[in-house]
Formats: sequence, C-alpha cells, structure tokens
Amino acid sequence: MSSAISTPRGEAEDLPLEPSLFRRTCARFATGITVVTVADESGQPHGMTVNSFSSVSLDPPLVLVSIDLRNAILAHFTEDSCFAINILAETQEHLSRQFSGPVRGRFQDVAWNPGLGGAPLLAGVLAQLQCRVDKQFPAGDHVLLIGEVQHARYCEGKPLVYFNSKYGQLG
Repeated sequence: MSSAISTPRGEAEDLPLEPSLFRRTCARFATGITVVTVADESGQPHGMTVNSFSSVSLDPPLVLVSIDLRNAILAHFTEDSCFAINILAETQEHLSRQFSGPVRGRFQDVAWNPGLGGAPLLAGVLAQLQCRVDKQFPAGDHVLLIGEVQHARYCEGKPLVYFNSKYGQLG
C-alpha cells in the first residue's frame, strides 16, 4: 500500500505560497459581487465593489465584509455607522466596474435611494441588506467588518458571478 498521493491530470503541484499564487488559487472559488455603500457625516454617498462577503449568523442576523486597509472610503465605516450591501444581478457588471474604479464619479448616473443611516440602496439589484456596524477586526491587510442586518429585501433573478478573475453568469 502506497502513501503517495497521485496528482490528477491537469492539477498543479504544491508550490511555495507567494501572493500571486494565493490570489490565483483563491480565484478558483466562485463568488457573487456586491457593492457596499455608506454615507459620510455630511450625507455624501460612498461605495465600493466587494466580493469578500459572507453571512455569519442567523441569530442575531450578522454578515461580514472584508475591506482593504488602503481603501479610500474605509474611514466612513465606523462603529456607529450604517452600511448597505447591494448584491448585483447578472446584468450589472457595469456597476461592479464603476464601483471598482476611481472614487470620484462612482455614483454618476447610478439610481439609488437612501437607506438606514443614509447608506445608498442601488436600484435594480438582486438583493439588499441594510446593516448597522457591530464589530471591526484587523486581519492582515484588511478590516473584517461585521454588520447586524436591520432590513433585507430580494427579488427573483440570477447573480453576477466572479470566477477565475472573470465575470460570468450562472447557466
């Protein structure tokens, strides 16, 4: 009996962990795409594309988003703030790209309404979660933001999917 593990055809062998290898490996996990939004103290809207999103708990209802420490709008997510998670529909790749681009102009030509704490709720998305910040944790080069969900809504449809560093749709 051999203890060696055979490598299936087409599978890469284990390599030392470098940032580019880690990124390419994680790209093999399909994710949905969200736009996380918040309003600053003066009511100005801010938003960014996030695919690091997960539900955490049903009781209480908690979700998690991961935000890069270098992100220009991170400071608007404070312990007392509210934010919204807008889950994009399969036809909304343009919104994902727009909210990934330069901070100025992200809301240009985007229909939205203010939600809890003024956090923008984007029109036509697949689902929305309105949250109050519960906790924040540093984690490497990101902050893990835990939000307690205060309101939720969804509609029927299919999500925008990201896999292998490309946008896609469910079949």
